[in-house]
Amino acid sequence: MPGFVAVHTGAGNCIDETLYKNVCKEACVKGVNTLKNGGSAMDACELAIMTLENSCATNAGIGSNLTWDGQVECDACIMDGATLQFGACTNVSDVKNPISLARHLCDRQSKLLSFGRIPPMVLAGRGASTYAKEIGLQIVPTEHMVSTKAVKSYEHYRRNITKYEEINKMKLSPLDTVGAVCVDAEGSIVAGCSSGGLLLKVSGRIGQAATYGAGCWALTDETTCMSAATCTTGNGEYLMKTLFAKELVDDLITCNCPITSQHQTYKRKLLESPFLSKQSEIHAGSLSIIYNTSTADGDLLWAHTTNSMCLGFQSTKQKKPKFVLSKLPPNLSCGVKTVVSGHHFKLTY
Repeated sequence: MPGFVAVHTGAGNCIDETLYKNVCKEACVKGVNTLKNGGSAMDACELAIMTLENSCATNAGIGSNLTWDGQVECDACIMDGATLQFGACTNVSDVKNPISLARHLCDRQSKLLSFGRIPPMVLAGRGASTYAKEIGLQIVPTEHMVSTKAVKSYEHYRRNITKYEEINKMKLSPLDTVGAVCVDAEGSIVAGCSSGGLLLKVSGRIGQAATYGAGCWALTDETTCMSAATCTTGNGEYLMKTLFAKELVDDLITCNCPITSQHQTYKRKLLESPFLSKQSEIHAGSLSIIYNTSTADGDLLWAHTTNSMCLGFQSTKQKKPKFVLSKLPPNLSCGVKTVVSGHHFKLTY
């Protein structure tokens, strides 16, 4: 099945381009190989994000940011555009790949539990870990999830908490939530994301990466032959207040120009949102796909209000993945203006 895979390692300040370039490319290759070997868009999306989670370079899975109490608490979610099913987990500390737990919950939505009970869509904390163990996911000691880099960052900023606000604007948590979007030639489209959350976050905090409508969204409209999906990154609370992932897809799937649509959604639904009227700077980013099954034409779109965003993409026809370090132009203000760009692709047998 021809298909297309795109991933990102978060919007923020890219300090080490080579580090993120390597992990983005690796995630793309694994996702594309999954499609080539007969896997679904859901399989490809999950495996691509697992690759990002397994890298200590990212703020997801192993190596996630530490909470104020020095613990790892991961969030993840995934959504299937064909079935509109969604699954998520939050405050997970010992599941090696939170995205796999989210995927299981997503798949399980269509099957009632014993005695006709409705299956859970989101699981948290100890209950999520117990469930993950019961279904055979890899459980690791909590200390295994903590990387040396995360500890150093935690200790440094914990000591300098009086300078927190100033430091945060410059280099605290260089990049944020990771994510992936995947589509195949038949229009099956999936989006997912995974995150360790904010550095020094309050323990128990739930971010957009585990929130319905905020972390990711996917939709297939059979009447128009259009499919669209997105995964977000940035200030989680702001993305949750605006249900930003859903807004991006709803606008994108009915638009005439994808680039214009992204600009307008960022402006009207985020930067000028009445829910965020007291915020002077809003840091966010997204990776989106719009695909037409009748023509086999698709567009990958990336947008962000942050200084930079790292991403990679590859189709099943490409020999190698492409990496992009997108930067906010010098004349645009971080957190106030949006940069949008894209890549056209075609999926043919």
